[in-house]
Amino acid sequence: MTKNVTVLKDDKREIFGWAMYDWANSAFSTTIGTVFLGPYLASLAAGAAGADGMVRVAGIPVAPDSFFPYSVSFSVLLQVLFLPILGAIADYSHMRKQMMQLFATLGASATILLFFVSGDLWWLGGLLYIVANLAFGAAMVFYNAYLPDIASEEKRDSVSSYGWAMGYIGGGLLLLLNLVFYQTHETLGVPTGLAIRINLASAGVWWLGFSFLTWARLQTRQAHRALPAGETYTSIGFTQLRQTLGELKNFPETMKYLLAYFLYNDGIQTVIAVSATFAAAPLARGGLEVDTGTLTMVILMIQFVAFFGALFWGKLAGWIGAKQSILVSLVIWAGVVIYAYGGLQGDTRVTQFFILGAFIALVMGGSQAISRSLFAQMIPPGKEAEFYSFYEVSERGTSWIGPLLFGLMNQWFGNLRLAILSLIFFFVVGLILLPFVNVEKAIADVKRHSASHK
Repeated sequence: MTKNVTVLKDDKREIFGWAMYDWANSAFSTTIGTVFLGPYLASLAAGAAGADGMVRVAGIPVAPDSFFPYSVSFSVLLQVLFLPILGAIADYSHMRKQMMQLFATLGASATILLFFVSGDLWWLGGLLYIVANLAFGAAMVFYNAYLPDIASEEKRDSVSSYGWAMGYIGGGLLLLLNLVFYQTHETLGVPTGLAIRINLASAGVWWLGFSFLTWARLQTRQAHRALPAGETYTSIGFTQLRQTLGELKNFPETMKYLLAYFLYNDGIQTVIAVSATFAAAPLARGGLEVDTGTLTMVILMIQFVAFFGALFWGKLAGWIGAKQSILVSLVIWAGVVIYAYGGLQGDTRVTQFFILGAFIALVMGGSQAISRSLFAQMIPPGKEAEFYSFYEVSERGTSWIGPLLFGLMNQWFGNLRLAILSLIFFFVVGLILLPFVNVEKAIADVKRHSASHK
């Protein structure tokens, strides 16, 4: 027997606590994923390489520069396998907050332990990253699933945008502090390796420390559900997941939206992922490369401009509607790709790259925040964690398509400009598919399903 716990929505104190988790865990994405861990592990692995230039992982030869990307890929594979069942367990047991706490603590702890990765322990860095990234994705499922609980329908766009905005500020602030420390570590008498390890561990401390604000303010909505005799949460989770998969046919508009989202979001993630490679290459004959220092400044600029961009897109969704605001963002993304293809040449290339970064920042958080809040309207109550596990898994599970297309176009034509232009495919497809999503029908389908299961 389950006892409901009545908690009001749109509580500013709880919404702030929820948004602070984005502030907390974004440090992992920026400091660990974007800047420090990949190059550090590559350098350690190169130092441990044999005469053939390879390191051995379980006896398999691996190029040092490929070790971190392989770790990323393996962690994503584990997310694809585990997140749906974890979401089903959370929805059945009503332990969404507790599971979020568990995986956030696990991920932050694994990140803190990166401090001990040095010398011959290069392999430990990959293992800890796999654990941390798997836990990061799991905690994000439960974090996203809280959005329909804490915000009413008319507030979800602005609340989702607020969470993304706080993430950009939190992740950007720690990255700024870490970059300042890294630039001055020799003056402070700190060896380079130690400075990097301190920065890596700081992301875990930041993630775990600020998460306590979330735990203090985020409320549990329902009392825990007891297990039936002879069952475990794992067996119940598989049963719940099978039931949900069987019910997907009742939500055709939701599935149509997910297809559009998976495609255009793959374009977004690819533009973000390859922008540094694109900028650093001498694309124009006689053009200037964008140096590492400039790239770092652009990354920081994007973090802080994206804060305002996410908030603006929350306002825009209130003015013209969530779906329409996403369509506007896709037009801008397509413009970014076209500008990157035709621009970034000559003596003003660095200035042009800053302009390009500003436009990316403007739409980056906004398009993703509104996509998340729009999805929240299309899922049945009581199934939030399961549906957001599909959302998270499909986002990450398809994130290889864009980079693959980019890489193939560059390899076939030997031209990074054509490779970046090819990414317009994802935004054009999104612009074609998204207008066919009937949001009103999706909401009606959810309400009809909920009424029939009361």
